[in-house]
Amino acid sequence: MADLPDFDKSTFTNQGYIKRVEKPWGYELHFVPEGMPYMGKVLHIDAGKRLSLQAHDKKQETYWLVNGECNLIIENKNGELETIKLEKGKGYTTMIGQRHRHQAVTDCDVIEVSTPETGTTWRIEDDYARPDETEEQRKKERGEI
Repeated sequence: MADLPDFDKSTFTNQGYIKRVEKPWGYELHFVPEGMPYMGKVLHIDAGKRLSLQAHDKKQETYWLVNGECNLIIENKNGELETIKLEKGKGYTTMIGQRHRHQAVTDCDVIEVSTPETGTTWRIEDDYARPDETEEQRKKERGEI
């Protein structure tokens, strides 16, 4: 057996975690606790609904379609928006500053993994007239303040 360093076991947890966050387009299931150096969530998007057209100043995201049909509207290298039908078995990544939005064709579930949820999410277009998501606005939307 390998000799392991003396890790601080006080930070160890064996408890499962889930937090449901209601959204006007469906809901999110966060499965990574806050404060971690990464985020993981399931986006459940109701048929016909779409997320805001958005861009992030600090956050990068990768998506994986679990079920249903979902389009990803995403900015290409020429600055144009194009629509991509998400395919099961493939990951799709957005870079910092790249405009993007999800659009559900049917009810769908998309796994999103990302860098920490910090910085600003600019909502360039939003069907629900929500403001840009700053760190304070994010806490309000999640019922944390």
